[in-house]
Amino acid sequence: MSADDRAKAWQRLNDELDAWSARGLRATLWLRDDDACADSPALRRLLGLARDYRVPVAIAAIPAAADATLVDAIACCDEASVIQHGYAHRNHAAPGERAAELGIERALSARLGELGRGRERLADAFGERFIPVLVPPWNRIGGDLVPHLASAGFAGLSHFGPRVRAMAAPGLREINTHVDPIAWRREREFIGAHAAIERLVAHLRARREQRCDTDEPTGLLTHHLVFGDAAWAFLDALFAHLRQHDAVSWLDVTRAFEAPDIALTSARSA
Repeated sequence: MSADDRAKAWQRLNDELDAWSARGLRATLWLRDDDACADSPALRRLLGLARDYRVPVAIAAIPAAADATLVDAIACCDEASVIQHGYAHRNHAAPGERAAELGIERALSARLGELGRGRERLADAFGERFIPVLVPPWNRIGGDLVPHLASAGFAGLSHFGPRVRAMAAPGLREINTHVDPIAWRREREFIGAHAAIERLVAHLRARREQRCDTDEPTGLLTHHLVFGDAAWAFLDALFAHLRQHDAVSWLDVTRAFEAPDIALTSARSA
């Protein structure tokens, strides 16, 4: 992609944010990063960007694999919270089926038992940094499990794509992610700045035009362990670009899941 094409993509993002501002609206966003297990140079790079730009980040940690180095890394970043990424990120789907840890292949009691153990482990390790929001591995979950999550101690559910309703089940708010800059079927390549910006603009525009749930903040999904230099450069540039527009508001995970009407809050009163 040429420099001119990149400039046009950034301009389309500016134009969309200007449209939000012209209506007195706040373009709310949130950041979720999946597959955290331990401290690493990649995790430190992500947390460093979060600190530098004051962007809250919800780190989706795998309970069965999370270790003490992850606890220490999170403790050093005020912008980071921890949410739960399944239990062991283990595929239990039948051969030939799409990968899933929390699908219908196993008994409901087995899945709930694992999730409960995982929630307790993360709560013990991270204390108030842990927010009881479940991120299903591979963004897939059996429909039979969802109605039981609130009674199992979860306040929220997050996967990928525009939500159908704000409450996935009684007591369980759903806030998803909508922009993933990794092409998982193309050897985990970065999709490129142009494509990533276009996806971000598309969801923001759909919200503004009320073609999807306007109250659901636009979610950016990252995977620090698979990011290459181009993806990191894009993330840095995106944070820098969005910081310059007064219609943008990054939400931490608690605010995102507790304030369903914030997307339509007047930017002038925020």
